[in-house]
Amino acid sequence: MAKAKDLVIVESPAKAKTIEKYLGSGYKVTASMGHLRDLPKSKMGVDIENGFEPQYIPVRDKKELIAELKKEAKSAHMVYLATDPDREGEAISWHLKELLGLPDDKAQRVTFNEITKKVVTESIKNPRDIDQDLVDAQQARRILDRIVGYKLSPLLWKKVKSGLSAGRVQSVATRMVVDREDEIKAFKSQEYWLLDADLSREDGGSFTARFHGKGGKKQELHSKNEVDAVIEAVSAAPFTVKSVKRGEKQRNPAPPFITSTLQQEASRRLSMTPRRTMSVAQQLYEGVEISGQGTIGLITYMRTDSLRLSDEALSSARDYIIGRYGKEYYPGQPRRFKTKAGAQDAHEAIRPTDINLAPELVRKDLTQEQYRLYRLIWGRFTACQMANAVYDNVSVDVDAAGYIFHANYSELKFPGYTAVYEEARDEESSELANPLPSLSEGERLKLSAMRPDQQFTQPPARYTEATLIRAMEEKGIGRPSTYAPTISTITAHDYVIKEGKYLRPTPLGEVVTGLMKEHFSDIVDVKFTNHMEEELDGIENGKADWRSVLGEFYEDFDSELKLAETKMDGVKIKVPDVLSDEYCEVCGRQMVVKKGKFGHFLACPGFPECTFTKPIVVEMPGKCPKCGGKILKRTSKKGRVFYACERGTDCGFITWNVPTKDFCPACGKTMFKRSGRGASKPFCVNEVCANYVPEEQRAYKKKSGAEKKPEAEKAKPTKGRKKAEG
Repeated sequence: MAKAKDLVIVESPAKAKTIEKYLGSGYKVTASMGHLRDLPKSKMGVDIENGFEPQYIPVRDKKELIAELKKEAKSAHMVYLATDPDREGEAISWHLKELLGLPDDKAQRVTFNEITKKVVTESIKNPRDIDQDLVDAQQARRILDRIVGYKLSPLLWKKVKSGLSAGRVQSVATRMVVDREDEIKAFKSQEYWLLDADLSREDGGSFTARFHGKGGKKQELHSKNEVDAVIEAVSAAPFTVKSVKRGEKQRNPAPPFITSTLQQEASRRLSMTPRRTMSVAQQLYEGVEISGQGTIGLITYMRTDSLRLSDEALSSARDYIIGRYGKEYYPGQPRRFKTKAGAQDAHEAIRPTDINLAPELVRKDLTQEQYRLYRLIWGRFTACQMANAVYDNVSVDVDAAGYIFHANYSELKFPGYTAVYEEARDEESSELANPLPSLSEGERLKLSAMRPDQQFTQPPARYTEATLIRAMEEKGIGRPSTYAPTISTITAHDYVIKEGKYLRPTPLGEVVTGLMKEHFSDIVDVKFTNHMEEELDGIENGKADWRSVLGEFYEDFDSELKLAETKMDGVKIKVPDVLSDEYCEVCGRQMVVKKGKFGHFLACPGFPECTFTKPIVVEMPGKCPKCGGKILKRTSKKGRVFYACERGTDCGFITWNVPTKDFCPACGKTMFKRSGRGASKPFCVNEVCANYVPEEQRAYKKKSGAEKKPEAEKAKPTKGRKKAEG
């Protein structure tokens, strides 16, 4: 009789495939596809009166998978629960153990900070028991959010509109966006002036110096009269070089990525949303097929708030940097970065699993998104272990009638870490773009022109996804795994909309936030939410009891809820409509933005007398491969998104595939990628191009038998319209 195999249960099929290759024939690796047991959707599912006892049930549409896992677990010699190495992953493993009825001596917990053969095989050899403190911390978060959502949401339905939701973290994030908008509305601009002097040497060489102040003190110019007074005072006075300071300035590299900084930098540099960033990072973590090497996890676990790096990673970085760039590019000893106080510090910082797999070596095996994100992670880690960048810095003060004009210039002397990576910056530098001429103290200069420039102070900028994540991290709102889902939630619920790269609250978001601030100040209070995160960390560390933490919270929350229901009895809050720039083609009223089952659209405010509506047109990147016109995003009557030429039936181009901003190197036409989640390489749809990829080779995900439909039926965005790509 054959020896029973050990069963390893992970969360995703991609990870299962990679790990099974590493472990060999003695193991069967399968995927749970995420959560298999959760609170019911149809009711609270928490017995508040009985110590907040949760009422978990199997996930409805996973009955077949659960039955299969039970069968495999029963025949296995040992079951290794290898879900993600965080609180949620620990809870999923615990749920699996309970759901599959595994005894303690048959269920072991293993975690992989990186999906490489060495780490996987070593982890399997060193399993542990499920960490109940981690499980309880996740249970407490889940129950806390369930109580807030299921108790508050019905109140919003009654007092504002149906279908709304409230949440502990999402409500605070929405408030942050609303508060910033209030700051912008309340902002009063103030006038100020910049004053530049164009100066030159007697024997050639010119530069510009900016007014700094008088008598060694910095002075701001607030009016034209003040500017005119300075100009009048210096117009007849000699301009003399008062001081020239030369020196070296060194710049340190940025630390390696944690979840929040990766999402911020990917947003700034790659224009990737936090959710997309995490999706692509998950692919890199779980494993990619690399030519000649098989499936390899390219990065370490991507949900982390720690800057810690392993000794092995630091040693590999040293050898790589010295070997590729030279000894002068290595600082002499490893750089270690201090993790922020209050961080969970459960995993290393995000880094490549093998620094020798430089981005250019694996580019052909990655999608464009995978390559760009991997290059970012690889570059940031490599740079963080390199020598400082060194700049020659020259600072000049010029005196005229006691007024000081200042100029500063820096020139790169030694690139150091900038040879690999330089962090994107939100603010512009005030340094001169052109070198200063060779100047000496006491030298007389010639004034060519005085250039006053009126300016006005600007209100604080609206949050972008990147800056909102940074603010949430700084204020302790949420944890690495919650940043991206929180932003997706507040935009999906129409509390916040994205205009360009900026986030703006909708009237609905402002109304709901106002209600929450008035009646549930704790829920939307930043400090209170931060305190709750610390309480959850205390549960994880074994310093607090999860039921006690929930009990303390619920006592105050329940009182606030009852008081709010009493105060708001008979009150119905109206949400103002969002006006558009378009007018009704039937009655001439200014149209408003509405949200329906399939997204936003424009509607006449005269409903029901006038029922005119029209779609909101979204222009996509690229050009129509048939006629060169614009490609527009459309929605079919069944709510499915498709893409069509702006010229409609005059051109006839229509596709399910998503246009990209990439162009085919062979024919120059727009490249497309398949719709849906997961990795997808851009392809050319031009049939006469050498790079043309037929539809059957475009790597669409396989569907189950129940999902399969005839190709002709799938290809009907609108009735009577043919499926076409040229």
